[in-house]
Amino acid sequence: METIKKSAVQPRSPVGVDFVELLWEKSWIYIKTVVDVVREPILILDKDLRVMAANDSFYRTFQVELEDTEKRVVYELGNGQWNIPALRKLLEDILPKNTFFKGFEVDHEFPFIGRKVMILNAREIHFKEDTSSKDFPPIILLAIE
Repeated sequence: METIKKSAVQPRSPVGVDFVELLWEKSWIYIKTVVDVVREPILILDKDLRVMAANDSFYRTFQVELEDTEKRVVYELGNGQWNIPALRKLLEDILPKNTFFKGFEVDHEFPFIGRKVMILNAREIHFKEDTSSKDFPPIILLAIE
């Protein structure tokens, strides 16, 4: 009589790593699609204020390229043009305490596109309410009017 040995490899649970990665990928596609249809320039930042993505309106308005934008800390954009003290205060001081801000005016002179008076709105988004996790880290939406 044959004995059946248990396999050392167990089937993946539906809540395993593959499932979490698939869920994150689908969520990311959804978020990016929504952001892309918005007319105002938008940046999606990670918790370290690194640009995860920007919409077409951002690239057109600020005359920058994807390669020079994504994966860079927001203050490094445009060779440091976004190292704006008022923006830094909003993102580093106000946002962490409140999870959002609305209607902050920032007046800035950009070398190539000139003076811009921008109204900034930002919100930190958690995929699990009031928590962050390694699987679904919070993101920050920064909208610029």
